[in-house]
Amino acid sequence: MAYQIRKMSEADWPEVSRIYQEGMGTNLATFQSECPSWEEWDSSHLKDCRLVITENGSVLGWTALTAVSGRCVYTGVAEVSIYIGQEHRGHGAGKALLGELIRMSEECGFWTLQSGIMQNNTASIRLHESCGFRVVGYRERIGRDRFGAWRNTVLMEKRSISDCFEGDCSCSAACSCE
Repeated sequence: MAYQIRKMSEADWPEVSRIYQEGMGTNLATFQSECPSWEEWDSSHLKDCRLVITENGSVLGWTALTAVSGRCVYTGVAEVSIYIGQEHRGHGAGKALLGELIRMSEECGFWTLQSGIMQNNTASIRLHESCGFRVVGYRERIGRDRFGAWRNTVLMEKRSISDCFEGDCSCSAACSCE
């Protein structure tokens, strides 16, 4: 397949939000029950590393990062969101998109990516494992789904193979890489 991966723009929001809504409909992808507006979504996600995967001009899926903390020592740690349209799941689009997100995130200075995945979302867990993420823990009854049932999540992370990241955070030690 001839997938293209590019930066997401506001013009992609109608397709991105449709795919997000499909994910919500599975009751496996998110605790969110309503799709936010572009403005709400835009303000809650980092500006770097927003990607869409397309084929013949149609958006098949998207990925973006959210800060895990406002503390500057965690500026290189981000939470992954990845959604693939229902008719394109299981065909390699997710792996291609997550692989590109990992590559781009390291270029942008992120040293750890994490994902909180609903425990019974085995497809997402397998996808993350195939891209080098590992299970680091479980969170029991962390949130209620749209039907009010308590759900568990699996916490996965991928640490960069590099330990050298330049940053502008004055509260952490600078890396001295050559």
